Amino acid sequence: MNNVGQHLISGALSGFASTICLQPFDLLKTRLQQREGAAVPRNTTTILQTTRQIVSSTGVLGLWRGTSASLVRGVPGIALYLTSLNHVRTLLAASPYFASARPRDAPPSAHTSALPTLTSRGNLLAGATTRVAVGLLLNPASVLKARYESNMYAYTSLASAFRAIARGGRAELFRGFSASALRDAPYSGLFVVCYELIKREAAHSMPPSSHGASAALHSGAAVAAGTIATLATHPFDVIKTKIQVRSEDRYQGFVRTVQTVWRQRGVSGFFDGASLRLSRKVLSSAIGWAVYESVLVIVRTHALDV
Repeated sequence: MNNVGQHLISGALSGFASTICLQPFDLLKTRLQQREGAAVPRNTTTILQTTRQIVSSTGVLGLWRGTSASLVRGVPGIALYLTSLNHVRTLLAASPYFASARPRDAPPSAHTSALPTLTSRGNLLAGATTRVAVGLLLNPASVLKARYESNMYAYTSLASAFRAIARGGRAELFRGFSASALRDAPYSGLFVVCYELIKREAAHSMPPSSHGASAALHSGAAVAAGTIATLATHPFDVIKTKIQVRSEDRYQGFVRTVQTVWRQRGVSGFFDGASLRLSRKVLSSAIGWAVYESVLVIVRTHALDV
């Protein structure tokens, strides 16, 4: 299952499904994180108020504002990430230092996974390096996505939005990358490690015997892994959004942004939108990895039956 085309298609379908279903979570998270000041209402009340404001001014479909920008970022991003992750893991699996030995008396189920197996350090390295590399390549699309979801910019189209950002030069196109890298490297590394450990243990206890059971296994493992990785890396997501959306001098650069958030809000300021991001990441992981691995497993088992 090293066919690049199959992984790209599976990853693209994964990105499309999760982006369309979960765009409101991204939109609300961006709106909460763009705010500043010490007296910012929090938690469920704030989320409901923000939701009502959006629906009253633009209708229910207003919750899907920025979907086109999210698709520009999400579909190729997830496709490239999952395909590159598989390629890196395949390369690392050739090394005895990173390869995970499978007991001879426990052959893999046809419905368990279609991906290479590595040690925890191999999964950590593969996840972190792949996510940062893809993040660097697609950072301009990330800036576009964040600003399109914000209500601080009056963009009328994706083309005009990108031209406005591009006029700012390289610094504007790669704005917030350091915060993104500090968020994405540990997130992806932790996610892949936890996902593979949980999936392996669950498959050992209850081996999946059908495509449906396989999808449930992958979703459950992804939900648990996504929860752990999201909570550990959320402060960097807040910093990234502030840098990419706000233009004031106090948000120019990683260190100045950290100082500004700390001065205004303290520790709590680094967890704005945490419940929304957690919900989005958990659901995205469940949908995305279930679609991705299920498509690969179906293709593999079909090839074996032919």
